[in-house]
Amino acid sequence: MLDIIRARLRQGCRTTRFPRGAPPALPDRFRGLPRLDATLCPEGCRECTASCPTGAIASGCAEHGRRAEAGRSAKSGRSAKSGRRLTVDLGRCLFCADCVESCPRGAITFTGDYRLSVRAREHMVTSGGLKLADAMARKLRRLLGRSLRLRQVSAGGCNACEADSNVLTTVGWDMGRFGIAFVASPRHADGLLVTGPVTRNMRLALEKTYEAAPSPKLVIAVGACAISGGLYADSPQACGGVGGILPVDLFVPGCPPHPLTLLDGLLRLLGRLQ
Repeated sequence: MLDIIRARLRQGCRTTRFPRGAPPALPDRFRGLPRLDATLCPEGCRECTASCPTGAIASGCAEHGRRAEAGRSAKSGRSAKSGRRLTVDLGRCLFCADCVESCPRGAITFTGDYRLSVRAREHMVTSGGLKLADAMARKLRRLLGRSLRLRQVSAGGCNACEADSNVLTTVGWDMGRFGIAFVASPRHADGLLVTGPVTRNMRLALEKTYEAAPSPKLVIAVGACAISGGLYADSPQACGGVGGILPVDLFVPGCPPHPLTLLDGLLRLLGRLQ
């Protein structure tokens, strides 16, 4: 027993200080928010879109951008210049970096920005910036108090998103210090945290779990599969994600999302981060 106490004293506190201090150092291979530079995208080049396994990247004429530029040019006396617009759907993106390797001019790169969670599905389509998740309604926050109990539902996932979600319960992250915890029964839950593309065999179980949770309740879609179906979006055995079945309050992209990305999204939903 004395040896255990000495070891604990030597180790000190192993829990990250996030969000009070700087976020923990992420590995060099971490892939966060994509950065797209349409000025490097040549006309007619479709290398990035052809390489994407889920069709997350779109490249086309920036009609809206041209109109805005035309308005600015009219005021300044300059002629408007047509261009191209690159967008990426983070709800479909697997962060595989095939687009980076295939792009001949380096128009697409991945940054180290882990902040990816959003509240609306349309906010996931971006050409660079991102409208991060805001807090849930104040009335709901008052009702939940300082706690958030979630029932995790693996709706046909490969266990990657499930594993990284469970990492948040370890001593290194300890999401329990924020009042966030996974519970065994939906009747004790404030909402569902769903992973996987929602297979046909899991749809009924997911719907029953949602019905069993007391209202008001939240739904959090974690990972590309839960958001859009991921690689299985076109499979007849999958439902293409949770959005077509249940109302989703928070989208956390990734394949799988890093625990820091998920924790950041949960804290933003609770109003702990701005």
